[in-house]
Amino acid sequence: MVANKKKKYKRRNSSTGKIKYNAGGRKYSAGRITILGMMVAVAMIFSYIESFIPINLAIPGIKLGLANIVTMIVLVEMGFKDAVIVSLIRVCLASLLFGNISVMIYSLAGAAFSIIIMKLIETTKIFGVTGISICGGVAHNMGQLILAAVIMENQTIMGYAPVLLISGTVAGIIIGLIASIISRSVMLPK
Repeated sequence: MVANKKKKYKRRNSSTGKIKYNAGGRKYSAGRITILGMMVAVAMIFSYIESFIPINLAIPGIKLGLANIVTMIVLVEMGFKDAVIVSLIRVCLASLLFGNISVMIYSLAGAAFSIIIMKLIETTKIFGVTGISICGGVAHNMGQLILAAVIMENQTIMGYAPVLLISGTVAGIIIGLIASIISRSVMLPK
């Protein structure tokens, strides 16, 4: 007789009556999924607002990254896996609605590199929310720049690094300060 090892993706807790969803070994309650959905919605609103803010610097595509306020709050308050989920959904939806596939590829590269670096920095417990955000802003820009150098097979594009380091630092400070203020007044489940 073979044991049934089929994963259950939806399970009702008999004692509380709450439904839990299993995703990659982590159980998500309907309430947690709702909160993550609301966070994605808020991030999308920030992305939409940001699409109207022109920042004309030496390099096209430099943005403040207002939607990263949400990613920072989710990372600090709810954890790495939830931040990855929110960031991934937000980048894909925002790129489809306000950009194109090319924007999505670069945004995914920047978001992936950024969130990994922010998690590594967060685990050291050396930096606060603003420090983590600065590292994330710089990492986001560097992730996109490295991808551009690989796709274009042209290393001279790395000449944009100083401007992107500065813009990532400035954006990281602004986003970090805002996220820090908001995270002190918002209680989200861990």
